Amino acid sequence: MTAEALLRKGLIELRLAATDEQMNAFITFLFELKRWNRVYNLTGLKKDEDIVIKHFLDSLLYLKAMPAGEMKVADIGSGAGFPGIPITILRPEIEMYLIEPTKKKCAFLRHVIGQLGLKKIQVIEKRIEEIKVTRELSSPVDIAVSRALFDVKDFVKRASHILKPGGTLILNKGPKVEEELTTVGNLRYGLLDVSLPLTQIIRHIIVVIPDAQIDP
Repeated sequence: MTAEALLRKGLIELRLAATDEQMNAFITFLFELKRWNRVYNLTGLKKDEDIVIKHFLDSLLYLKAMPAGEMKVADIGSGAGFPGIPITILRPEIEMYLIEPTKKKCAFLRHVIGQLGLKKIQVIEKRIEEIKVTRELSSPVDIAVSRALFDVKDFVKRASHILKPGGTLILNKGPKVEEELTTVGNLRYGLLDVSLPLTQIIRHIIVVIPDAQIDP
C-alpha cells in the first residue's frame, strides 16, 4: 500500500477529512523528512509505513482533545515537527509555535514549512525554559502539546508559564500511563484512550489544566 493510501485509510479511521492539497502537503513532508534524514538523522523511523502511522497519524490523535476554531498552540520539543506540523496541515487556522532547541532540527523545520507553504506557524530555536511571553511569544498560548519527551509533572513544571489562564497541556502517552499518573498529586487531568489507526496500539491522551487543581 502506498504512503498516500495508508494515510487516507488512517484518516478515515480517525474520522478526519483532508483536501487534495493537504494530502499533497503530507506526501511532500514525508519526502523531505526522508531526504534530510539521510544526512541529519532526524528520526529513527525510515519506512514510509512507520512514518505515516507513528509520526503523522500519531500526531493527529491530539486533535481528539483539541476544540474547533482558531487558537494558539505550542509544540514543545517539536523535533522533526511532531505533532505540530501534521496538526497545522489539517488545521491551518491554528497559530502554531514549534519550540525546539536543536539547530539542525530547526533548520529542517524552517525548510519544510517553506516547502509546504504553511502560514501561521513559527519556529522558536530555544528550550522551553528559556521562552518568555511577550518576547519569543507575543502572548500566552491556549494549548501546549508534547509527545513522550516529558512526564506529566515535568511538563506542567516546564511549560505552564506560557499558558493562558485556563489553558491546557496535552500529552500523548503509551502503556505506562497509569503508573505515571500516580505521581501527579493534585493536578486535575482528563484521560482519553484512542486507537492508533492501522495498528493494535492504544494511545493515552492526557489533558491537564494546571491552574485547576483538585483540593487536597
